[in-house]
Amino acid sequence: MEKHARMKAFAHMLRYIWPQWPRIIIVVLSAIAIALMLSLSFVTIIPLLRVMIGTEGLRGWVDRKASEYYYGVQLSDRPELSAGMHLMVTQVAKDSPAEQAGLRPQDFIADVNHLRQQDPNTSYMRLLEELATTRQETVPIVLKRPEGDALRTLTAALRTADHPEYARAVEDRWFKRLQQQVGVAATRGAQRLVSVLPRAQTAENKVKAVLLIVLVIGVTTVVRCIAKYYQDYLGQKIVEVGVNHLREDVFGRLTRMPVGIFANEKPSDLISRIVRDTVIMGAALRVLLGKALREPLNALFLVGAAMYINWQLALVFLGGAPVVFVLFGTFGSRMKKATRRSLIASSQMLGKLQETVVGLRMIKVYNQEQYEQKRFAQINNQLLRQVLKMSKVDAAAQPVLEVLGMSAGCAALVVGMRWVADNKLDGAEFLALLVLLGAAAEAVRKTSDIWTKLQQSNAAAERILEVIEQPVEIEKPEAIVLPPMKKSIEFQEVRFSYPGAARPALDGINLAVAAGQNVAIVGPNGSGKTTLANLLPRFYDPDAGRLLVDGHDLRDVTLRSLRDQIGMVTQQVISFNDTIAVNIGYGRHGATQDEIVAAAQRAYAHEFIGKLPKGYETVIGEQGVGLSGGQLQRIVIARAILKNPAILIFDEATSQIDAESEAKIHEAIEQVMQNRTTFIIAHRFSTVIAADTIVVMNEGRIVAQGQHEELMQTCSIYQALYETQLIKA
Repeated sequence: MEKHARMKAFAHMLRYIWPQWPRIIIVVLSAIAIALMLSLSFVTIIPLLRVMIGTEGLRGWVDRKASEYYYGVQLSDRPELSAGMHLMVTQVAKDSPAEQAGLRPQDFIADVNHLRQQDPNTSYMRLLEELATTRQETVPIVLKRPEGDALRTLTAALRTADHPEYARAVEDRWFKRLQQQVGVAATRGAQRLVSVLPRAQTAENKVKAVLLIVLVIGVTTVVRCIAKYYQDYLGQKIVEVGVNHLREDVFGRLTRMPVGIFANEKPSDLISRIVRDTVIMGAALRVLLGKALREPLNALFLVGAAMYINWQLALVFLGGAPVVFVLFGTFGSRMKKATRRSLIASSQMLGKLQETVVGLRMIKVYNQEQYEQKRFAQINNQLLRQVLKMSKVDAAAQPVLEVLGMSAGCAALVVGMRWVADNKLDGAEFLALLVLLGAAAEAVRKTSDIWTKLQQSNAAAERILEVIEQPVEIEKPEAIVLPPMKKSIEFQEVRFSYPGAARPALDGINLAVAAGQNVAIVGPNGSGKTTLANLLPRFYDPDAGRLLVDGHDLRDVTLRSLRDQIGMVTQQVISFNDTIAVNIGYGRHGATQDEIVAAAQRAYAHEFIGKLPKGYETVIGEQGVGLSGGQLQRIVIARAILKNPAILIFDEATSQIDAESEAKIHEAIEQVMQNRTTFIIAHRFSTVIAADTIVVMNEGRIVAQGQHEELMQTCSIYQALYETQLIKA
């Protein structure tokens, strides 16, 4: 399979969690809530400082911020600059309502909405309150503008940010419009919140203001913790359900693959893909729905809050962002390569362990413990090298990002301190900016391993996808159900080669077998006997020629209807880690206990099963541990008997059975072969001679066919087999 570009394989795996989209939406909303509440918690530093060290109080500070976002004018919080009588203008935003009304820095607002005409003793704080809370689209004001040693009196009309004319003036400047809208909405919310506080700056009122701020911090913390619970729990649930479906899909794909694929794939590698690679996928998906979602959103909202306070200083901090993205790409690419190699090495180790456990007797009897130890050490060291490469990349990512974050923070610190010294930035806001940008840098630092983990998962996803994209057994859309066999099986000029083989395994096979006939197939090792038998259940399809059952080409019938009529007992005994009853009952779904016992009796398995402490409920261990080869063989034969197929295939079925069992099973085979078509590939003369016809194969061809006496006289290959290979029993 060609390599999947970048994160394509990982993205393909996301379809296993997408069906749970309602939960995903809740996870995303929870992450947004976490980021929003975290940002609000840090922003409360400003009002807290205002209450503790300021002279205007919490409501006064909110009113000043409201004037800034409503009109684009910044007012001094130092009443001594205007003898405590007027509101001093310190900055006027470009293209703001204040600039459009003609306000300039150093101007003094002496009256708002004619308040001082009604009461000359109106305080400057009352003017600020009126300016911040009025809902008029146009607010009349009186200005005092310094000209030499005198103050010239001017009148102006301030339009609010909601005024239609101002909205039209900035409608093509989306960022300014967005910033203004967010500021207005946030300020109005703050005004409603602090409206419960008195305006007078007494010690008691300061305590009330602090308690309100603490309450806000407490509420945001509780909401953030609740949101984190839902994000973590639902994220975990989404991942576990998704990985469960992924494993089922991969397993289902394995069972639907052609048998030929497994000739080129190591079982340990396939097992590793289903078990270990899916675990890595699950870990990455947890990161994706957890930290990979939460920390970038935290950084985004924290930087957004910083830009809300002072976007110029926030941009100074963001100057290193392009370098961060480049580093993410570099580290991720290296991590992906190392991870893929480590997964391959891990599957090789799994295969070596499996091989050692199964072949431990041979290792001991041939004194090869040291040799096997060296082979294992080679694989283990190869895995170690790849894991260390992964660790090196992982360890480098975080310090590099910390250096970048510190550099960006120092740059923002230097610039911010200069602005504070020049009265271009409020000290409390500068402190809040430092905290927000520091928290944003920490959030970015926490993402240092996210990209590398996602690249690890991409390597695992590629290996999983290689299994999922393997072709399945072919069945024509218009395939028919094969009727019960009544006439014959025919091989017509069948030719077949294994991939990469130098010569064909079957070459020009022509064979007709009548229904109910018993055929023994003999020949030297590698002559094509097993391959011929494997074509019947369509484990392979011929490269040329046809294989017919009652005139139906096997490629034109459904696989299920074909295999329903075939039973097979192979040379390699296949047992399952389950009870004896389940192993025999595997031959026919829904078989009763009486039917299972009857099949075991016909296979001469009942006699030893009955002596076991748990009888048919005895669990057969992995690889058939606990039973002899002959006992396992009889259980497998009982399974085939229970199925009662029209076609039986015995592939060297008696080669693992002791002499005593052989006689009994030979009788059982003769009974089972009656009135059904049987293909026997055996090394025992007693089994071969009982067949209706004997087919002799050599180098993929049928070289002779007939009875024993005839072949002994006419076929030298059969004579040699009889003298050297067929077991006389």
